[in-house]
Amino acid sequence: MDRWLLATQIPRLRDSTRPLVVDLGYGSSAVTTLELVERLGPEVNGLEVVGLEIDPSRVAAVATDRDPPRVDFRVGGFELAGLQPVLVRAFNVLRQYDLDSAAQAWDTMRAGLAPGGLIVEGTCDEWGRRSAWVALDTDGPLTLTLSTRVSDISTPSDLAERLPKALIHHNVPGQPVHDFLTAFDAAWAAAAGLSTFGPRQRWVAAVEGLAAQGWPMVGSSRRWRHGEVTVRWSSVAPT
Repeated sequence: MDRWLLATQIPRLRDSTRPLVVDLGYGSSAVTTLELVERLGPEVNGLEVVGLEIDPSRVAAVATDRDPPRVDFRVGGFELAGLQPVLVRAFNVLRQYDLDSAAQAWDTMRAGLAPGGLIVEGTCDEWGRRSAWVALDTDGPLTLTLSTRVSDISTPSDLAERLPKALIHHNVPGQPVHDFLTAFDAAWAAAAGLSTFGPRQRWVAAVEGLAAQGWPMVGSSRRWRHGEVTVRWSSVAPT
């Protein structure tokens, strides 16, 4: 996700009068928050990153990593500790919630965004090699992104287990996200001949096949070579 943020969200941060980023639910160590600072900081003057956790003991445990305003840690949850960030990263946070609670969390975070702000909410496996996320602004969800280490999958639908909470229970026949993954698997199978040149070439060809079928891709096709694909939320939203 951080690579995607670098490729797509730097202008949003640079255009802000206060480029504030929240890493929501950073976990038992400061690693993800500090990595986010290291990756975005060189590209954005005046970047501020705040890691939020609802457990005060976790905030106390990373006190030595504080370097405000560049990086700080606070107690907070979906209300974003009263901050107004331009960007919120919430990864592996909502999977344990039910659908209604997850939807309410979306609404709470969206209400706390700065004007023009964005939330990136999703899940990944333990190694970060299979992931999926939704980008949302104050009006609602915009896109779904799938991202993987392509050599680690047998079919694109292997990523179904990492779909965000808003979609994972809708991956059933008759629902758009299921149609998308089914079409992706078929395009992957059709591109099997390119396996000789490596899994990335096969992935790119499969995404090209999806685009040719009319699936609404978003962003630069250069991202496809990184094992990513982004589609408009309207094409996969539950019905």
